[in-house]
Amino acid sequence: MTRITVSVDGVPYTDEVEPRTLLVHYLREVVGKVGTVVGCDTSNCGACTVHLDGRSVKSCNVLAVQADGHEVTTIEGLAVDGELHPMQAAFHENHALQCGYCTPGMIMQAVDLLTENPHPTEDEIRQGMEGNLCRCTGYHNIVKAVAAVAGSTSGEGSGAR
Repeated sequence: MTRITVSVDGVPYTDEVEPRTLLVHYLREVVGKVGTVVGCDTSNCGACTVHLDGRSVKSCNVLAVQADGHEVTTIEGLAVDGELHPMQAAFHENHALQCGYCTPGMIMQAVDLLTENPHPTEDEIRQGMEGNLCRCTGYHNIVKAVAAVAGSTSGEGSGAR
C-alpha cells in the first residue's frame, strides 16, 4: 500500500491505496465521486475525464499514486454554491445529452478545451472533443453547447468558475 494525499474538488484526502489503483476507481470507490464514470477502462471513450492540475486527463489511464500531491477536479467540483458551471448549464439548455453516460467526461473535456482556446471554431470544437465518444446524440448539440459557452465568454475562458 502507498499513502497518497490528493486534493479533490478542493478537499484534501489522504489515503492508503494499492499502487495499481486507477484514479477513476480511487475517485469513485474511496472518495465517493461517482459522477466520474467508468466507460471502457482503455482510455478510448473519455467518459472518465477529470482535470488534473487544471488539464483534462482520462482517469482510467492515470494511477491514483500519480495524482499524489496534485489537484483533481471532477464533474461534481464544477458547480459552485449550487450553481451550475456555464458548461453544465449549456449542456442542459442545448439538450447536449441523451442517456447522459458520457456527459461528465464531455463537459470536463469541453471546459479544458475552452480554457486552452476560448473562442474555437466549430471545427476546432469537434477536433478538441474527438477523444470523447458519445453513442447517443450525434454530437451536433454537444458542439452547439460548447459554442454557446465560447460565445458567451469575454476573453476570460470558460475554465473560470
